[in-house]
Amino acid sequence: MPLGYPSPNRPMRRYRQIVDAATIVGLLADRTRLRVVAALALGAATIEEVAEAAGLPLKDVALAARRLARAGLVHRDGHTLALHTERFGAAARAAAAAAPVPEPLSEDPAEDAVLSAFVRNGRLVSIPAQHSKRRVVLEHLVRVFEPGVRYPEREVNVLLGVWHADVAALRRYLVDEGLLTRESGVYWRSGGWVDV
Repeated sequence: MPLGYPSPNRPMRRYRQIVDAATIVGLLADRTRLRVVAALALGAATIEEVAEAAGLPLKDVALAARRLARAGLVHRDGHTLALHTERFGAAARAAAAAAPVPEPLSEDPAEDAVLSAFVRNGRLVSIPAQHSKRRVVLEHLVRVFEPGVRYPEREVNVLLGVWHADVAALRRYLVDEGLLTRESGVYWRSGGWVDV
């Protein structure tokens, strides 16, 4: 019997049809419940099978299954358990739809597409291998340097380290592209767009 409908031998109870992502994360933060869900996802179908697969006592599996069933993630019929895997995907889609639309990183849609692919939460997830994409990213990064200010190498490393761990590669690329100039261990901005 699908979840959401009352059982004929139980009082009518309202079940949640959509479980939010925060609830799922909270439920799976418990190691026992996480192991129960993993065992169910891997094919265990009864409390006994879950206990064996997860290496847990039957009592712990029964308690975890009860909690997961109340949240709508597991259907429990006696000793038989079924994981509602579709609810995980639905929660992920709902969370993605509810997430605020990120501010564009550039007014130019083509540049914004490149930056969105490589910059997440103010960090560079990887340095683009393709020159044209790397140039877009470097022109974005160079804006952390004020025009007319000279920076010692350790300060350049700190500013670039906020973006990505490989500061030596970023420094080299910025100098090679003419966006920073280096002389005697001191750097200054020498290229890129300047906001006025």
